[in-house]
Amino acid sequence: MLEFERYYHIYNHANGCENLFREEKNYTFFIDKYREHTEAVAETMAWCLMPNHFHILLRIKSEKEIVS
Repeated sequence: MLEFERYYHIYNHANGCENLFREEKNYTFFIDKYREHTEAVAETMAWCLMPNHFHILLRIKSEKEIVS
């Protein structure tokens, strides 16, 4: 469970030698979907997307920010 006003480092790595992002458009698709699902509850501080893994640093908004 994520807590309000806390920072989190979210990361993922592909299996084996596979790539998560095979084409430039895959990066754009990922960021668009990421924003769609997180914008209401989190503030993204930084991200780094690489072909086979990614890192995201985010802060969960306060309860007041989310309810507003």
